[in-house]
Formats: sequence, C-alpha cells, structure tokens
Amino acid sequence: MARVLPFVLFAFGVWFWLKARRSVSSLVGTEAELGLLPRDRQNTELAGPDADLERALDEARAGRWEPVARLLAATGKDRDWERRALYVQVLGEAAARDDSWLRAWRAAGESPDVDAELVQASATVSRAWLLRGSPYAKHTTPEQADSFHELLPAVRADTARAAALGPDDPSPYIVEIRTALGVGYGPEQMRELWAEITARTPHPTSAPLYGAHEAAMRYWSARWHGSAELAEEFAAQATADAPPGTLMTAFPLIAWYDHHDASAGPRDYTSPWLTALVDAALSDTTAAPADHPRLPELRHLLAYFLTRQGRHEEALEQFRLVDGYVHALPWRTRRDPAEFFTSTRTTAIRGSEARARIRKGV
Repeated sequence: MARVLPFVLFAFGVWFWLKARRSVSSLVGTEAELGLLPRDRQNTELAGPDADLERALDEARAGRWEPVARLLAATGKDRDWERRALYVQVLGEAAARDDSWLRAWRAAGESPDVDAELVQASATVSRAWLLRGSPYAKHTTPEQADSFHELLPAVRADTARAAALGPDDPSPYIVEIRTALGVGYGPEQMRELWAEITARTPHPTSAPLYGAHEAAMRYWSARWHGSAELAEEFAAQATADAPPGTLMTAFPLIAWYDHHDASAGPRDYTSPWLTALVDAALSDTTAAPADHPRLPELRHLLAYFLTRQGRHEEALEQFRLVDGYVHALPWRTRRDPAEFFTSTRTTAIRGSEARARIRKGV
C-alpha cells in the first residue's frame, strides 16, 4: 500500500492539473466568445471610450498640442463643465509624465491661454502625487513626502492663475481639491472651496458635477481629513435632490467601498441596504444620457458590486460596456488595475456559467 500511495497521489495531481488547464482554456474561450479583451489590452488612462480625447492624447504624445487646445476650447465654449473637468484631469495626468507638448503650447501664445494654464495646474498636482508614490503615508519615503509638499504650493499658484483667466469655470477649483488633500485644508477652507464650485454650477438649474463630488469624497473620507460618517453624510447630500441620470447614486457606493470593503464579508455585500444602493445606481445608469462622460465610472463600480453580490449576469452586462478601460474605482486602487478588473470579471463569467448550467439542469 505504501508503494502504491505515491502513484495515486501523482495520478490525482495530474488529473487536477489537467482539469485546471481545461477550466482555464474554457474560460479563455468564453471570454473570446463574449468579445472581452485580455488583461494586456486594457487602457489604464481612461475609464471608458472617448474617441476625441483618445485622439488628442495620441497627438499630444506625438508632440502636437493643437488638437488638445481645440478639444478643451470646445468644452469651454459649450460650458460643458463635466466633460471639461474630466479632460483637464486626464490631460494633466498625461502631462505629468511628459509635458513637452504642454510647454510648447504655453510658449506658443503672447498671452496666457486659459486652457493651457488649467492643464498646467492639473499637471502640477498630478506630478506631485506621482512624486509621492503612494496615497498611503506608511508606504511613502521621507524623500517622496518632501518632494510632494515642495511642489504643492506651486499647484495653488497655478490654480489661482487659471481661475483668474476663467472666472466662470469650476474646473480650477476641482483641481484645487486634489491639492487640499495634501496641503491639509481645514473643514472651513474646504467648504469655502466647495462654495466656489457650487456657485458656478447652481443645482438644480444645472446637473451636479460628478467630478467635483468624487474629489470632495476623497477629502471627507477617513483616509484623508474626514471620517466614514462625514463621507456618508456628504454622499447622502449628493443624492438627496439629484435628478435621475445625474449619477449621484455612485457616491453612497464609493463611501461604502472606501470604509467597509476591506473588512466586509459575503453577507455584507448582500445586505438589503447595500442591495438597494446598487439597484438605485442601476436605475441611474438607465436614466443617464448615453454620452454622459462619467457614466463609465458608475458602470465600473456596478460591475464590482454586482459581482460581489452574486448577480453575475448583471455584472457581465456592465463589464461588457466598459471593457478595454480600467482607470476607475475600484480597479485603480490596486497596483495592477487591469489584473484586478479581469480577475473580477472572471468571477462574474464563472458565476454566470454556473447559473446557466443550473438552469439547464446540468
């Protein structure tokens, strides 16, 4: 018996390995059949498709700033503050890595260009966060922290210049919220900054800005200058009188994720309260304009929460709609956003397949 046992164990190991290989092969085939992209083809700069922005980014990387200038000028002319704030953040993040095109743009005119100065402010704050290296102080070296705090005062000068050039534009103040996190604005300072934003987007005559709320949520979270209670209170205020389709239902989900996800168990995700939040967000996506620039961000959140709730078919619908883009919560909180995205998507695929087999009685 002792001689037979190693052979039995070896045979079992081979069987288990072959079964795992078949499972992986089946899964890859299923992803391909669903038209889903693999990990290495996920865009880590954007949350969702935007042909105009992607073209402008490609042109900027090639050293041509003019398409970026035209893109931003259109958002200012149309007073499309939501799209403008998103573009400013994405372009600033790109310029933080390589600002040659931005320097050429700023040097091209005889007088300061409001759009170029706004991207410069966004780039400076993005560069400060890149220098910091990690959002967590315990993972940041003293040298990184020093570089971060040395650069932040320049951000305040940049945002003040952009605000003076575009007095009706809330975008510079949204950029400043990202500075407030690091500089350590007190609650009253933050409320004054928020008042500048809301004065330029008076709700309900205009839709509340998703980008502004997302930035402020970070400030009021326990990780920065608030608490779980303050973040939840801010999220509740955001949804209180928001019309359907404004995507404000994202913020109670973000508050829950920021403060409870790390310690949550399976039953926490399926609680009636959290299920109701997810259902409300699903309704919000249905009511939102198809071209809402922040709609993909809510879809990413829903893909995650629906998967954790075991609602795999619904999760896959959201995954399909944002596939190819992973720069959004919750994926971007991880060191490898594309891996987190695709591994969670794999869970949804397997769960959906299992449910289909149960329905067929297999």
